[in-house]
Amino acid sequence: MARRLVPITLDNLDDVPAPCRSCAFWERGTRVADQPAKDDWVASVLLEWGRCGRLLYVDGAVAGFALYAPSRFVAASPALATPRPSPDAVVVMTARILPEYSHSGLGRVLMQSVVKDGVRRRGVRALEAYGDLRGGDLGCVLPAGFLTAVGFKTVRPHPRYPLLRLEMRSVLSWPGEMELAVEKWLGQLRPDGAPVGAVPGQSPRAGSTRA
Repeated sequence: MARRLVPITLDNLDDVPAPCRSCAFWERGTRVADQPAKDDWVASVLLEWGRCGRLLYVDGAVAGFALYAPSRFVAASPALATPRPSPDAVVVMTARILPEYSHSGLGRVLMQSVVKDGVRRRGVRALEAYGDLRGGDLGCVLPAGFLTAVGFKTVRPHPRYPLLRLEMRSVLSWPGEMELAVEKWLGQLRPDGAPVGAVPGQSPRAGSTRA
């Protein structure tokens, strides 16, 4: 099984699986399909900050993806009562492993790539993410159980969508149990909700000829 991780750019954005390809929940605060909004958002983040996501391929086919960015680029929060993420954190907006690739260790590979990207960025001290305590009607939000299983801790409680934080210094060496938890939870994610600085030396337009 040959696997490959690449940054998300405008050139490969169409490889993000549906319905996530056109969902503009995090970018514009709406779940109405809006493919141009997704394109404009990725172009803006690439230009101002650099890479903002990862695509995972297995034998040339898309197996999963993750999107993340500083809080200033994240328009939505799952609940209006939830405070905004911290300015020193990268927000993990969403991540998914396609069902046919679940339980193969790819969830661990995908999430570790997000962590490694965050570690390399100047001024980034943590990853933050909204968690869903119940699951169901908003599949864009990662399960809170997954986030706590890989080391995130609640920093701003909410009855449904707490904000959780993972300090970068705590993830330089994950124990095996956390790696297995990543695989388990990301392999179960479905888009319908079922069961700060740039990288040093990187051009913000790298990897994209259209941004």
